Amino acid sequence: MELFFLLILVLLMGTALGSGYPVAFALPGAAIISIGLAAGAGYLFAGNADAYFHSGGPSEWLSAGVLNLRGVYWEVERDTLIAIPLFIFMGLMLQRSKIAEDLLVTMAQLFGPVPGGLGISVVFVGALLAATTGIVGATVVAMGLISLPAMLRNNYSAPLATGTISASGTLGQIIPPSIVLIILADQLASATDQASTARKALHKAATGEISMPSEFDVSSTSAGEMFLGAFVPGMVLVGLYMAYILIFALIRPKSAPAVHYEGKFDGRFWVTVALTLIPPLALIFLVLGSIIAGIATVNQAGAVGAAGALVMAGYRLYEGEKGKYVPALMAIAGIAIISFALSNYSMNVKAATTSEDFTGITIGAVGAVILVLALIWSGIRTLRIDGTLQGVMLETAKTTSLVFIILLGAAMLTAAFRAFGGEELVREFLNSLPGGFWTKFIIVMAVIFILGFFLDFIEIAVVVVPIVAPILLADPSANITAVWLGVMIGLNIQTSFLTPPFGFALFYLRGVAPSSVRTLQIYKGVIPFIALQLLALGIVGATPQLVNYLPNRVSLLSDSAPPPRNPRFQYCLDAYSAEQAADGQERAALERMRAQDLAVLPDDLADDLGDALDSADTALTSLDEIETTYAAVREAAVEFRPKLANVRRIERDIRNLEEEAEDLETTIQRMRDPALADRRAELQERLDRDIAEIEELRATIPDSWQDDYAEFSELINAELAARNTYRRNADSAYEDAADVLAVLEGNEAFAALEAELQDLRQVIETAEPAAGEETIDAFEDRLDEVAGTRDIKRSLSRARRSLGDGEREEAMAEYEDALQAYAEQQEWRRAAASELQEPLSAYVDAIRGSLGVRVQDTLTREQALYLARCQSDHRDLSLNF
Repeated sequence: MELFFLLILVLLMGTALGSGYPVAFALPGAAIISIGLAAGAGYLFAGNADAYFHSGGPSEWLSAGVLNLRGVYWEVERDTLIAIPLFIFMGLMLQRSKIAEDLLVTMAQLFGPVPGGLGISVVFVGALLAATTGIVGATVVAMGLISLPAMLRNNYSAPLATGTISASGTLGQIIPPSIVLIILADQLASATDQASTARKALHKAATGEISMPSEFDVSSTSAGEMFLGAFVPGMVLVGLYMAYILIFALIRPKSAPAVHYEGKFDGRFWVTVALTLIPPLALIFLVLGSIIAGIATVNQAGAVGAAGALVMAGYRLYEGEKGKYVPALMAIAGIAIISFALSNYSMNVKAATTSEDFTGITIGAVGAVILVLALIWSGIRTLRIDGTLQGVMLETAKTTSLVFIILLGAAMLTAAFRAFGGEELVREFLNSLPGGFWTKFIIVMAVIFILGFFLDFIEIAVVVVPIVAPILLADPSANITAVWLGVMIGLNIQTSFLTPPFGFALFYLRGVAPSSVRTLQIYKGVIPFIALQLLALGIVGATPQLVNYLPNRVSLLSDSAPPPRNPRFQYCLDAYSAEQAADGQERAALERMRAQDLAVLPDDLADDLGDALDSADTALTSLDEIETTYAAVREAAVEFRPKLANVRRIERDIRNLEEEAEDLETTIQRMRDPALADRRAELQERLDRDIAEIEELRATIPDSWQDDYAEFSELINAELAARNTYRRNADSAYEDAADVLAVLEGNEAFAALEAELQDLRQVIETAEPAAGEETIDAFEDRLDEVAGTRDIKRSLSRARRSLGDGEREEAMAEYEDALQAYAEQQEWRRAAASELQEPLSAYVDAIRGSLGVRVQDTLTREQALYLARCQSDHRDLSLNF
């Protein structure tokens, strides 16, 4: 019966959406009605309102959507959606201020002389508007009103012209900042948690281990990472559009002719180009650049974008009036003053103590006041001129409310879908498909593409993604990143604006296109661009580095980058160390160090340094062992992987049947009413069938499986042992040697302690016990700053305690021991500095970036960039499951 009510849920939703009923009410309405019907049917026919639910009852599932939404969006850490109204405000303000019109006219004049130049200018402006407004409807309408007549007037093919405008208008869905990327990031953050739980359960079932290594876990994503990940694919799509238009124009020049600018390309023209291009480019730089540079979060960048759009609208709407640029110039001056203060002064108000600190704070405050006045002035202008600010605020509130109501409705619909076992049904269907992850992925992408013919991007993002994303993310065979999956879905969803019959971009363009342009021509024109979008989808799918590299790079180069010991870095750091050690410099430095006489050091330091050299030797040998064992695993995996996939599939089917059998047993035990005897017998028959099928499945597991698994596990364990041996010895090789070098490099500071140590004699002999203890304790603190002085400090500590007890003679004896220890140490320090410090320093420098990389506090730029490249690819983890 669960399937029956699941079907009712889907039919209700499809009927409501197909009839044009508002999405915000269709989604929760379908959920409430289907749950109510299931509860009523269960109460009437089974005597229990919970009978026809996969688990739980109607009250739980009715409240689940609201509770989940509140639990997610009331958390302080989950502030992703705050950026939505900010970017909506920015886009609407720029659209109402006619910035798009200026860009279209100026770029058409600039690119016109090129074959297909008008089309290329539309794509270029579409990309710029995507990076500033991100609002498809406004962009398509603006380009349809301005560029379409000009293209048709210059004998452009109607399908090409309409297809170019429609496709360019949809670039705002994938080029950041994008509302759909923010929504996807939010949905994927929740999906990642579910996928992580599923992968841990899969690892436990496969290996029997309670905990899963953190390097095998699913990595989450954020709106900032989604923006970074989508940037390069967006540029790829822009390049494909431009290349297609240019090739089309070269092949069929009459359908996309060059249009020469009637005016002159003089200084006045280039000033116009600069004034038109620089403001939106500056806004893009401030918004995206601050995110890419790690200076601002997505929410902060959204606030910057909203403020920048307000300033731009303030002078654009004041066209032809005197002093129209004054607020903008004030804003620039304010930002410049604040930047000067931040770069030259400490701006921490709480820590300000000197006059210089307060001078910097004062300068920064002046800049902030100027900036605020500029924003207020611009706001007053936009409010007075045609009520622009009021209209934008109202539209922003309406759009934001719509998005959040849809999110609430989608949360309720998803809860109802799970209530009837829909999620498990989808999971079982996808997992049962042959071909592994990529078959599942292609099926999901195809479903999303088909849904794009009928549903809006928000509906797909909030209904489909929560169901399928955890399944795809949990699969260890592809080990995809959440940001890559989000960008792939974003690219796919983008086609929903172009696919007939409900492509919104087509409706927008049809509404403003002249009657001479037939609807069929618009449909025909978007087909090549849909194909280009699918081509871009294939390119990004085949090269995940296009998505993953930029987020990795920004993260690893930031001040808050994880340390090199992070478990996720170890695989790539092993490869990096092997490449660094391949030139033989580490081995040469080790041999040179081996030739030194360590007898000049005290026994404990000589032993430590000797152990470090032995560890370096072992670590370098282990690098070769890693390569050997890794090659053996790869070679054996070719034959073992199909066996593993087959057995894991059988075991998964067995687990599902066992769960079903357990539920049946529980249900049978509870059915004690004699009136239910027939139903009980029916369930018993199903239980017997499940038990028989479980035995049949167990019999299909090959007899050689245990031996094959044990043999391959030995190879895996050998590789793991080689890696652990390398890491342990590499750390010791650097740390122990660096500790000895720190002792030798502290010789100058050690020598500076001699006079103060000698002065302690008088303190011990004549000072009051309390004052003497305090003086000796202060000197011990200075000893702590010099490496290798523990023996001296130990004697002084005993002398301090004896002095405190009133035992001056005993304190003097301990003090003499400290003097002797100092003299002995001074002697061997001089000898070691002259004989060992230079070769030891060279040795430590030689291995710092290879064997010693894991124990450094931070990654160097070279190491961070290597890790960014290495981790941009998806590594198959299925052999560990």
